[in-house]
Amino acid sequence: MRIRRTRSVVVAASATLLLSGAAAMPAAAQPQHAAPPLSGAYGLTPLTNLFAERLLIADKVAAAKYGTDRPIDDPAREEKILDDAAARAVGLGLDPDAVVAVFGDQIEANKLVQRGLCTRWDAHPEERPTQRPDLDKEVRPALDRITAELLNTLVTTEGVRSSPSCELRLYGAAAWSAYGHDLDVLHLKGMGRALPSACAGVNDHAIPPR
Repeated sequence: MRIRRTRSVVVAASATLLLSGAAAMPAAAQPQHAAPPLSGAYGLTPLTNLFAERLLIADKVAAAKYGTDRPIDDPAREEKILDDAAARAVGLGLDPDAVVAVFGDQIEANKLVQRGLCTRWDAHPEERPTQRPDLDKEVRPALDRITAELLNTLVTTEGVRSSPSCELRLYGAAAWSAYGHDLDVLHLKGMGRALPSACAGVNDHAIPPR
């Protein structure tokens, strides 16, 4: 019983942090419906689990770039990712603009985590990574795998993402994924940044330039 209660507290705390980001969303994008049962969130946990996995890979990206001349912002790489996602979306029957918005959020969330880690490492040299992952051989193949899984999951969750209660279910799912992946405060902020465009029909967020 104590373990179950502790787990519930952690999930609730994660949801509170994530929803604090939802409060900053435009009014038209904020949920206007009563909260669904917690089980309703599970339909979107495959999606938010992938968001969490991608956020954790940001640690390796940051470690690979830290102390080098490789910037966090990589417009050419970002454009390639978005163009590829749009092209593959068409083949899957998804709206390419909506998919680009989702992937744009993932890119920005990843960079938010990278910047936070670099700032932390500047302030606390003892926490700096001792190994430098290989971006091309180790990190990007993992990101490519997540990209493929994310596109397929956008297909399988399209019904839930189009539902009126999507935003509330999304934040509930994100809280469970945050707990399951043991996300700290920085990565929770990243999760919040990864969510805005996940619900189909949410068009109030700017799509990153391509």
